[in-house]
Amino acid sequence: MESPHLPTEIISYILSYLHVTDRKEASMVCKSWYEASQDHRFQKNVTFKFPVSTSSLDFIRALERRPRCGLVISHLDGSSLSRQILLEVGLHLGSRLDSLALPGSSIIESSLLGLLPHLTGLRKLDLHGLDSLFMSGAFLSRQEHRQQVQNALGNLEELDLSDLRYLSDLSFNRLTSCTPRLRRLALAGCHIAFEFDPYRGSPVGSGSSALVSLRNLLSLLQKQASTLRSLDLSRTSITPESLRSIAQVPGLRLEDLSLRGCKELTDYSMEILCKHQSGLKTLDVRACTELTSRTVLAVATDLKELQSLSLSQDWKITDKGLTELMALPCLRTLDLSECLHVSGADLVKGLSSPQPRAQLQALSLRNCSYIRDTAMFSLTQLLGSNLRKLDLTSCVYLTDISVRAIATYLPALVVLRLGWCKEISDWGLLGMVEPTKNCEPRDKEPPSLPFQEKPRLVTDEDLGAFRDQEGASLLALRGLQELDLSACSKLTDTSITQVLRFPDLQRLSLSMLPEISDESLVSVALHCRNLTSLALNLCPQISDQGMARALPLLHRLQHLFLACCDGVTNETLSIIALHCDRLRTLDVSMCKDITVHQVELLQSRLPFLEKVQCRFANGADFTMVL
Repeated sequence: MESPHLPTEIISYILSYLHVTDRKEASMVCKSWYEASQDHRFQKNVTFKFPVSTSSLDFIRALERRPRCGLVISHLDGSSLSRQILLEVGLHLGSRLDSLALPGSSIIESSLLGLLPHLTGLRKLDLHGLDSLFMSGAFLSRQEHRQQVQNALGNLEELDLSDLRYLSDLSFNRLTSCTPRLRRLALAGCHIAFEFDPYRGSPVGSGSSALVSLRNLLSLLQKQASTLRSLDLSRTSITPESLRSIAQVPGLRLEDLSLRGCKELTDYSMEILCKHQSGLKTLDVRACTELTSRTVLAVATDLKELQSLSLSQDWKITDKGLTELMALPCLRTLDLSECLHVSGADLVKGLSSPQPRAQLQALSLRNCSYIRDTAMFSLTQLLGSNLRKLDLTSCVYLTDISVRAIATYLPALVVLRLGWCKEISDWGLLGMVEPTKNCEPRDKEPPSLPFQEKPRLVTDEDLGAFRDQEGASLLALRGLQELDLSACSKLTDTSITQVLRFPDLQRLSLSMLPEISDESLVSVALHCRNLTSLALNLCPQISDQGMARALPLLHRLQHLFLACCDGVTNETLSIIALHCDRLRTLDVSMCKDITVHQVELLQSRLPFLEKVQCRFANGADFTMVL
């Protein structure tokens, strides 16, 4: 009996309920399902990534039917095949191309100039690391070429020039003169000459023509101040004086600024920045190691619209200022990882305020070793159902109490990282009290501990009522998509088999858990079938038998890490070849019974396999990048 023919619109509506990976598989069933999967609602902001190859030519021609898309083409060079690929892109996509990136390429100017005039609808151009274009210093030196590029890129909004060692003033000016309406400019890792400051009366023309100078950067910012909203100067040698000059450019209203790894910046320069760029919504000052809590106070005072702040690796940051920071009502993402002096006390005080406060959705306290159960218990209650991402990696003093508090009070978590929290045990994941405590039975739900008089951290006494009660297990986090339990060495099959049952889980790390066995692996495969990444490094009890039972269930697996798993042999590689046809990354380093020959055979059978790490496998030192 033939099934009735459904209209394409009805099939598209049905497909809209599927996970994107399931929808891709469904599109291969028949022509009508494929056509339904091409519905515009599924095709927004689609970017296709592929290397230079002869098969890419047919693929590019097939994209002609799509309304708009982006391309990431890797390993282009001066060969005839590369020139043909660029020609086909211009011919078949042209004005319908939204974004273009060329990573790992070494193309010459003539190849790129043959393409750019056709891309009249381009909104984003990524030229990061393409030193071959700028090494001669003659890029866009001819007026007719600049005119052609300007006609095509007049509406370009995003330009990435990161990691260009040979970007000079002349090349920079020629290119940016063709892009008069930039909203985002990235110069991360570029050699920029910040050796003069026009506000101190230094000679304007003293910058080196071999490098982009502050003079030319300021000139661009002044010309495009009305449109430019995002600037990335990460990993440059920007000085405090230069930052103050940039912050005070007339009419410039930045919303997104990245200064990651700019180690010369000072608190005073950040105070000037916050005062003059008060509309910032995203600020990244990771690894700016001279900054202190003065910067935090300046951010809290002036950046009232701030949504995302990264202070990671700013080692001089303390709790001071974090109370005021929590008064920013728009703040959604806060990264305090590796701020070694942060204990969480002032975060609790700020979040306890009755005034409007931050509604954090992502919080990273990675490597904040001063964080204790008292702070974590308070934070979980205050953050509540808003929090979606929590990183507590290497908060080494957290115990099962914190795990139970997380499971009880943070039901909306999507990402949870507990790696290297070595005090966590099966009892915490199960939401149970360890029997050795001989506690009296109480209610199942742990009590809420309201703060009294002034906001404060709860004490060890306050935790007593919670410590001796059974609470929610990790199963309560039903929407979890990423979980890291690496090096939580007290965990065993007892909790892993009972708790890790998350249908939406995509990334899981169980590395360095010496007590788990094939039983845990098979249970995870049975209950977490959406996994795309699985890490089992240094799990000595994992064997070929477990792999044979688990891998047939993990159809979506793309990344598998098995380094130092001595129970895994060449038999596992045969199982991978049979069942993991989407695998892109494999690590079998230091697996003594895996041979390089078998790895090479695996590569020939898996079309998407890009990288295999097999260092010291079977005594060989070998890394295969495909």
